[in-house]
Amino acid sequence: MLYALARALLSPLRVWFRLRVRGAENIPVEGAAILAPNHKSFMDAFLIGLATRRHVRFMAKVEIFRGPLGWLLVRLGAFPVRRGDADADSLQTARSILARNGLVVVFPEGTRVDEPDALGAPHHGAARLALETGAPIVPTAIVGTHHLWLGPIPKPRRVRVAFHEPVDVTDVADTSDALTELMDRRVWPAVQEEYGRLRAMPGLIAAALTALGVGGLMARRRATAPRPRLLGIVEPRRLRRRRARRSLVERVGGKR
Repeated sequence: MLYALARALLSPLRVWFRLRVRGAENIPVEGAAILAPNHKSFMDAFLIGLATRRHVRFMAKVEIFRGPLGWLLVRLGAFPVRRGDADADSLQTARSILARNGLVVVFPEGTRVDEPDALGAPHHGAARLALETGAPIVPTAIVGTHHLWLGPIPKPRRVRVAFHEPVDVTDVADTSDALTELMDRRVWPAVQEEYGRLRAMPGLIAAALTALGVGGLMARRRATAPRPRLLGIVEPRRLRRRRARRSLVERVGGKR
C-alpha cells in the first residue's frame, strides 16, 4: 500500500518531466524479469518505475540509505548494494524477488555516467542473475536525465524511456563466456540502439515543423544520429570526484 501511495505522490513527475514511454508492452505482464537500463541520474529508478504499472524493486548504492530518507527508499522498492564488492546479500535479495516473480531493476553500468552521448561498459551482475534464475532481461534506455538538477530542484526536461524486446536466457549455453555473450553482445547493444534512437527523436516543436514541411534538414540529421559512444568500465562517482580534487590540488601546488 505504501508503494502505491508513493507512486501516486510521485505521479506529477510524469508531467514535470513530460515523460514519454515506448515499448511498455515488452515488459512481461507477470513473472520474473530484469530491467537493465543505462544510468544518468538518481531519478532514473523512480522514472522507470513510473513507466511501468508493475511493482519495481531496484538496487541502489548503500550510501543513500544512511540518510534520513533511507527508510522511505526501502518502502519505495530500493534495496542496498555495496559497489565494488561481491555483495552476496544484495544478490540474494534480488534472487528472492525474482523467485517470487518480481521485477528487478539492475543498472549494469554500476554508477551514473555523466556524458549525455556516451554509455559505460556494463558489469555482468544482471546477466548472472538472469542465468541463475532464468528470468529474461529487458534492455532499457532512458534519456533526458543527465545533469538533471538545478540546485535542489530538478529541471523540467523531457524524459523518454524505451523498453526493448526481452532477451530470453534459456538458449544461452552454460559456458565460461556466457556472461559476456549475454550482456556484451545481446543486452547492451540493444540498450545502445534504443538510447541512440531516443536521442534522435525530435521534440514536439521539431516534429510539428517537420510535419509542416519545415525543418527537414534537422530531421535528417537526427535520423542519422550515431549510436552513443561506449566508454570502458566507469568508476563510482565518489572515486572520480576524489581523483579530480587530487588532480586540482596537484596542479595548484605545481603552479606555486
